[in-house]
Amino acid sequence: MASSTIAPTPISFILNKKDLGFSASSAPSLFSIPKCRRTVSKKICSVMAPQQSERRPSTTGSVKTAMTMTEKILARASEKPQLSPGENVWVNVDILMTHDVCGPGSIGIFKKEFGENAKVWDREKIVIIPDHYIFTSDERANRNVDILRDFCMEQNIKYFYDIKDLGNFKANPDYKGVCHIALAQEGHCRPGEVLLGTDSHTCTAGAFGQFATGIGNTDAGFVLGAGKLLLKVPPTLRFVMDGEMPSYLLAKDLILQIIGEISVSGATYKSMEFVGTTVESLTMEERMTLCNMVVEAGGKNGVVPPDSTTYKYLEDKTSLAYEPVYSDEQARFLSEYRFDVSKMEPLVAKPHSPDNRALARECKDVKIDRVYIGSCTGGKTEDFMAAAKVFLASGKKVKVPTFLVPATQKVWMDVYGLEVPGSGGKTCSQIFEEAGCDTPASPSCGACLGGPKDTYARMNEPMASLCVNNKQKLPWPNGTQGRPDISCFPIYCSSICFDRLRYRSQGVLAVGYKYHKSVGYFVPYQRRSNGRAEKHNGSCCLDV
Repeated sequence: MASSTIAPTPISFILNKKDLGFSASSAPSLFSIPKCRRTVSKKICSVMAPQQSERRPSTTGSVKTAMTMTEKILARASEKPQLSPGENVWVNVDILMTHDVCGPGSIGIFKKEFGENAKVWDREKIVIIPDHYIFTSDERANRNVDILRDFCMEQNIKYFYDIKDLGNFKANPDYKGVCHIALAQEGHCRPGEVLLGTDSHTCTAGAFGQFATGIGNTDAGFVLGAGKLLLKVPPTLRFVMDGEMPSYLLAKDLILQIIGEISVSGATYKSMEFVGTTVESLTMEERMTLCNMVVEAGGKNGVVPPDSTTYKYLEDKTSLAYEPVYSDEQARFLSEYRFDVSKMEPLVAKPHSPDNRALARECKDVKIDRVYIGSCTGGKTEDFMAAAKVFLASGKKVKVPTFLVPATQKVWMDVYGLEVPGSGGKTCSQIFEEAGCDTPASPSCGACLGGPKDTYARMNEPMASLCVNNKQKLPWPNGTQGRPDISCFPIYCSSICFDRLRYRSQGVLAVGYKYHKSVGYFVPYQRRSNGRAEKHNGSCCLDV
């Protein structure tokens, strides 16, 4: 892979601007940088933002200092005329989301701090979505959903996407599936608003020009009662992606390239803003993939400027008014990165980290034991369409177990109902069946976060897996039955190149969950502020 170089740039902006394309640059050698690993300058310099389509005036009043999108959204939510990175402000929350893993804990904290009979701040701004430990016979896991159900009935929560019949998800008209995709499909992702969720991948909603980030149970418990939260304004990194995107690339390749450049800590507590002609050409689902994985770089949030693609997607999703915002032309960014997408190749991330990238063609001869297609990153309609096209073009049958987990009910229906272009009228499900894949499972997080032993596609024996999720997660038995000798290292990539890869490794990779007897619910343990799990001595862990 060619090294990254700084492109010729006006001298006033040359400090932090980087050209991360793959072509040889004519820039002087003085500005060449090492492959994939250059320390980002922490100085803030002014850079001219590229023209955005349908640019709207600022809605934060008289602008004395130019601001980025994230700064504008937080300024409006905190009722301040302007903000700068590093300021701490009380932010009014537009949407709070929680699910069956963190919801019970958040509810417990809310009742402890505000009182057993306290009412939430706004029953129409709370979204509760069971999606993680759902299709299981484990009574303790099912108790999580019971706690959510009781709370929603008590508080008369408007948006509770319940599931009661675990034997047939289609018998549950309210059930949706994976929270991050369901939030978008149900119209809760709106430009210019603030969405907080008890999940690290809440940042997915930034694809709509929304400030969206993950928070912990304590913060969520406070928001339930107060409707606001104290946040520090993050500085912004800008990623300019230009060039015609080859048909063999997906947004997953773009974000893997970015994470490979800046590392898994390169955007820690920073906003990541994605602009450029390539980004403008992406569909909403692809933009969601791009923003979904900013947390894998440590990012506070990711954001894409809303445009006609955004507005068209939202037409039949919400009737509520929203006010999009855009970065000012003279907004200040901590650093700017530029990519020539036309020269990129399909990428994968090898164990043990999302920034351990490699070209897909470099991994074509390594062996895998199974394939997993699903999750909030790789379980959308377009992801399954891309996978179906690969199977259709190859005309071959799978040689390893291949598991399919649509993210939501709508995606599941698309898999069975939408025709794949060029297939002669076949649907994704028909193509998958002909290829020998497993029958598409009920929509949920599936094996991504693990769960009880009967969770679909959960690893219960040593093996290596190829995944299209986000954190290389597929678990093994946990708790007192944990096996430190197991080998289950996933490699993950975009759907479009997964069939070319095979991988095997030795070691341990897993995720644990702990049952809290005092309150009766499951929670993942030892989690960092960026959502990733810490190693836990004496039990299983997730090592990303």
